[in-house]
Amino acid sequence: MDIDAKIPYLEMGWGFALGLSVGYALKKSLKIMLLVVGLGFIFVFVLENNEVVKIDDTHLKELIESSIVSIDSWITFLQERIGKYESGQVSALVGFIFGLKLG
Repeated sequence: MDIDAKIPYLEMGWGFALGLSVGYALKKSLKIMLLVVGLGFIFVFVLENNEVVKIDDTHLKELIESSIVSIDSWITFLQERIGKYESGQVSALVGFIFGLKLG
C-alpha cells in the first residue's frame, strides 16, 4: 500500500491549498480581533461603572453606524470578488470555505 494514497491533502491543487490557508488564517485572526474588541468593551464598561469615564450615547451611536457602513462595504467587496471567480478558481473558493470551517 502506498503511503501517498492515504493522505488526501497530497491530492489537492494549489488553489485549494491557498484558499484553505487564507480561510483558516482569516478566521483565526477574526477570532483574535473579536477577543480584543470584547475585552476592550469590558474594560470601558468597568471604567464607566467606576465613573472614571463618561460615554456619550450620541457619539457611540454614530460610531456604531459608521462601523456598520464600513462592514457593509467590506461584505459588498467580498461578494463582488467572489462573483468574479471562474470555474478554474472554484477549488480556491472551496478551499477558502473549508479553511473557514476548520478555523
